Amino acid sequence: MRRPLILLLLAGLVACKRDTPEAALRVQLAQMQAAVGERRAGDFMQAVASGFSGNDCMDRAALHNLLRMQAHGNSALIVTTGPVQVQMHGQQATMKFKAHLAGGSGRLLPDSAQTYSITSGWRQEEGEWRAYYAQWEAVH
Repeated sequence: MRRPLILLLLAGLVACKRDTPEAALRVQLAQMQAAVGERRAGDFMQAVASGFSGNDCMDRAALHNLLRMQAHGNSALIVTTGPVQVQMHGQQATMKFKAHLAGGSGRLLPDSAQTYSITSGWRQEEGEWRAYYAQWEAVH
């Protein structure tokens, strides 16, 4: 009787093990990807730091407006990311990956599609990983 109970307790301890920072970052990125695909700009923005900066001096508010514009302008948004490289720098991290974005009317083929090379900086705020900068460029 004791052996099954001990095995259950050990299994519970393993399941409660904290994720590594890299695993937590990958989960955060996957949640952001899902939010874009489901046109939930507000949910995406929860993972963006208040002092965010991006291409051409884009701030957090401009990024939010861009996401809302894309969500309203496309009935279907599809985001596919390539392999993600995570580099930890103490309490900060850098993620590099390619993202293929497609949008349109929701028919079989997208009205528009583009692949971007993205580098993003992350730090922990209030126990959550948040993006504080991102740079992207179109891949031709």
